[in-house]
Amino acid sequence: MNDLALETYARELIAEVDESVHSGKESPYQEREFTRIVLDGLGDEGALENPVLLWQEGRFGGEVYKISGYSMPEEDEERLVLISTVYRGEVPLQRLTPDEVLKAVQSAIKFYVCSRKGLHKTIEPSNTDASDLARRIYEARETIGVLRVVLISDQLTGLASVDIKDILEGTRVVVDLYGIERLHRIFGEGLTRDDIVVDIARELGKPLPCLKASNEGAGYDAYLTAIPGALLANIYEKYGTRLLELNVRAFLGLRGRTSVNAGLRTTILEAPGRFLAYNNGIVATVDGIELIEIGPGTLGIKSLRGLQIVNGGQTTASLHRAETTDAANLEGIEVAAKIIKVGGANLDEMVAAVSRSANSQNTVQPADFSANEPFHVAVETLANNVWLPDGSGRWFYERARGSYDAALQAASSGPEKSGRFARETPKERRFSKTDLAKYINAWDGLPHLVSFGSQKNFQYFMQSLKDERSDGFRPDENWFKSFISKAIIFRSVQSIVKKQKFPAYQANIIAYTVASLGHQFDRTFNFDMVWTHQTISPELGTLLEAWAIAIDKILRRTAGERMPSEWSKKVDCWDAVRESRLDVPEPPPPEVQAEDSITKPEKANVTEFGDDLAADFDRNDLICGIRQLFTRNNRLPRDEATHRLLESLGYQQTDQRAHEELDNAIRTAVRRGILEHNGQGLVLATRNISDYKRDFLKDQFVASMDSNSWTERSESIRRFSRWLGFRRTGPNIEDTARSIINGLIRDDRLATMGSQIRRIR
Repeated sequence: MNDLALETYARELIAEVDESVHSGKESPYQEREFTRIVLDGLGDEGALENPVLLWQEGRFGGEVYKISGYSMPEEDEERLVLISTVYRGEVPLQRLTPDEVLKAVQSAIKFYVCSRKGLHKTIEPSNTDASDLARRIYEARETIGVLRVVLISDQLTGLASVDIKDILEGTRVVVDLYGIERLHRIFGEGLTRDDIVVDIARELGKPLPCLKASNEGAGYDAYLTAIPGALLANIYEKYGTRLLELNVRAFLGLRGRTSVNAGLRTTILEAPGRFLAYNNGIVATVDGIELIEIGPGTLGIKSLRGLQIVNGGQTTASLHRAETTDAANLEGIEVAAKIIKVGGANLDEMVAAVSRSANSQNTVQPADFSANEPFHVAVETLANNVWLPDGSGRWFYERARGSYDAALQAASSGPEKSGRFARETPKERRFSKTDLAKYINAWDGLPHLVSFGSQKNFQYFMQSLKDERSDGFRPDENWFKSFISKAIIFRSVQSIVKKQKFPAYQANIIAYTVASLGHQFDRTFNFDMVWTHQTISPELGTLLEAWAIAIDKILRRTAGERMPSEWSKKVDCWDAVRESRLDVPEPPPPEVQAEDSITKPEKANVTEFGDDLAADFDRNDLICGIRQLFTRNNRLPRDEATHRLLESLGYQQTDQRAHEELDNAIRTAVRRGILEHNGQGLVLATRNISDYKRDFLKDQFVASMDSNSWTERSESIRRFSRWLGFRRTGPNIEDTARSIINGLIRDDRLATMGSQIRRIR
């Protein structure tokens, strides 16, 4: 690595930290600000899964502990990441001594040890975030199998990781060093997975025999081998779903951990010697492979670097699960493996092709995450050709990593040309693929997915795009302008939240604030105003500031005993936020049209049950109330049902008008298939959406839509859910509704435009 380039990067990073501290927008402490910047970057790059900045140090008994952040994926309670920081802010760079590294690592390990012993009971009450983490560790102390301590530093640490087995009452400890040289490589060149190193010779005591299967000049090297099941499970225990990052881990890998496939489990437990014959094995790619000749004409694999399992993630996870949950003996199990080494610029393209082909037999098709996806090419073309309203510049879509710097370099043939590019497309107007997915999903009412972090959210976005538009979606100029408006809104909320200096969960607050704005005003929001001015109004900024403060409180209150960062990943959390009241000032911000601007014909659709009740209750609130009433009561006569509804709504039994309207609401519930007569009274027709016939659901979905206006899919699903009396749209309802939408599109009953749909007839 070029020492000059490394020191230049270090100086730039120090300058960024100092600038942020002096701006007063972030932490006044350099070490904490360095940690925030690095964790944000590592999260965006996928090196860490949704890391959270959390500064906590203290003493528990005779132990002194200190952490600067953490990551604890909700779907994988067997794995915990704790962050430790060493920051000096000095150049020339120095190498941290072994004692310095050990001290920093041990301080994080001690936080884990103390948390297992009940640290949460003694932490200062005001620091609820640290207490929540310590309590969660305490509650999961019997299930956490791997503790990964990540040391980040602006000095030199080397690239090695340290694997310590069974050091803490059965917990495996892995130490990862992210010194300046590794940060430079990740942020400058992109994550190369170099830290995923499998020393096969050390693990097995010998190289792994293999057969080279590729021809010379093929552009890749392919090797066939059989990997011991115990080794594969051991690798998964250490690295978890990081082994599956190039696969569709949000849809295949994660689900593979929750339960062992019945067939796999039976083979593992009852016929381990036949596993090689019964199982298809795995397909993996590597950045590097070290080979050794172990005999005349016989090769052996000594080590692998940058291992990624692009097919066989469920097999791998199932082996690990069987070993840890069922106490299965994996000795004697062999797993067929095809290992492919692709070098140079073709890596990502080749991996995507291998993943698509290898996974073609699965019911869930992998999304093509390549930068060459037509959708991304179209967005890049729009960014290059759509100028700001005043003609002063453009936005820049960094479709491929480093393309902005490459464009800047290409424009540097002369000072005048270089300066012009920087003025027309400053870094502030640059956005990446993960940014794009984040801005759209947040506005479209998917803040729980945004809360999973940049990489997972992007995977979901691309998979949804393919599911909803299998024929491909080519955005136009109007779409691009609206998208840029959403980007400006998201970034404005980011700035507002940072100024508020919330102690934690800023990313979640941002996503939910943007989602709340989209949920409440999507149909009436004036995107043209934001596009024209390239900023939001002061009035909208004031509203968003108030909402961010309120949403922070809502997230904490509704989380209960859960950590808000994990609770925010649940669709139930989004339901809770939507049901909370967020005040809108009078007059509303200029970007938002008031309710009075809705036309009378549109308003006519809103009062199905009469003006009196509709003035107090949304029509579908009544329907939801009816479903809730009958969920608690198996059977009710019509008169008694009306009586109980009137009572619950605070109306007098003598209020004939209200009585009639509620009776009409019950009739509507019968027409919508929520209630049915059984001869002795009214009962729920079905408790679950999956029990309805598909054709009936199609008709009801179309009926639930507003006339022929365009509606975001996420909003149409929410309306459909409430149309059938379900207050909350859980995963089952969302999956069913998305399937219904796709079916209606194929039936030519719905038209589609990007993320929006409308009725055709």
